[in-house]
Amino acid sequence: MPKSLPLRYNQVMKIILTGGGTAGHVTPNIALLPGLREMGFEISYIGSYNGMEKALAEAQGIVYFGIDSGKLRRYHDWKNLTDPLRVQHGLHEARRILKEEKPDIVFSKGGFVSVPVVVAAAQMKIPVIIHESDMTPGLANKISFRSASKICCNFPETMKYLPEDKRVLTGCPIRQELMHGDKETARRLAGFEDERPVIMVIGGSLGSVAVNRLVRESLPRLLDTYNVVHLCGKGNVDESLAGLKGYKQYAYVTDHLKDFFALADVVISRAGANAICEILALHKPNILIPLGTAGSRGDQLLNARSFEVQGLSTVLKEDETTSEQLCRTIDEVYADREDWAFRMEASQLDTGVENVLALIRQMLGIK
Repeated sequence: MPKSLPLRYNQVMKIILTGGGTAGHVTPNIALLPGLREMGFEISYIGSYNGMEKALAEAQGIVYFGIDSGKLRRYHDWKNLTDPLRVQHGLHEARRILKEEKPDIVFSKGGFVSVPVVVAAAQMKIPVIIHESDMTPGLANKISFRSASKICCNFPETMKYLPEDKRVLTGCPIRQELMHGDKETARRLAGFEDERPVIMVIGGSLGSVAVNRLVRESLPRLLDTYNVVHLCGKGNVDESLAGLKGYKQYAYVTDHLKDFFALADVVISRAGANAICEILALHKPNILIPLGTAGSRGDQLLNARSFEVQGLSTVLKEDETTSEQLCRTIDEVYADREDWAFRMEASQLDTGVENVLALIRQMLGIK
């Protein structure tokens, strides 16, 4: 059985966070940091050697440990022959780190790098909490479920996919700093000189070729009415558009993301669970363009459909949306922005931080 010793705030407690591959596997971990620090935890992070989680975690002043990370694919690829060896090596490295660090608990946000950490922790009788963001569980988390003590999720619809004795509906941990952006700071950074409404485009931390192309094809019409902030993903900045009045593009934004959210009147986004939960928490009228089944297991389609049915998002299909349709939809959402924001504010979906922290306290016997 996992250890469950009663702890108090004046004792040094240790937690190891894990998760990586995309920002969606890291930002909920970051959202927990203020509460964990207030509770007195010593915090460290296990991720891949050079994944984006390394920079994001280290920017928070967290001790970071890298391990080998293979990818477990559903499709045929020659790397399927070698990656199991990398996973096994990662398991050995995770055991060594856990043995040295002696954490009281492990919290996993998923991604393939988390699998060796979760399995090693369970083997060492360290309690593990997993968080599943999407409507249906991803492969990495499915593999890890047997090793988990508890499994958190965002959506009520997800509960039926989780073991009954482990499932907990918590909602998604949202970074509280996102709630405190300054729109004038963002306006100054973007160089916007007028008061036109602002469209913010988020293609995910790795970017989206399809969304980027669609938005850039739409710029001649959009810039007649709107300013556009475009977070286009690493390596996707189009230098030929640099200096275009009313259009500001970034590969990725960290420190000032809250400010750009504050400035945005309408958000265009992929439909990753963490992204849409942040948009919901901020009550931002939005248009979702989910990644289709050709490039994923279809989780974004399910996430987007749930938000659409609840009246929280407008959804467009990636492979069917034209520039004309995108512009028309932006105009419609902006015109009805107050109604959209009202429905989002009335939503019952929980933002999760306090629920997850309460579960950690419960599992460790913290009073």
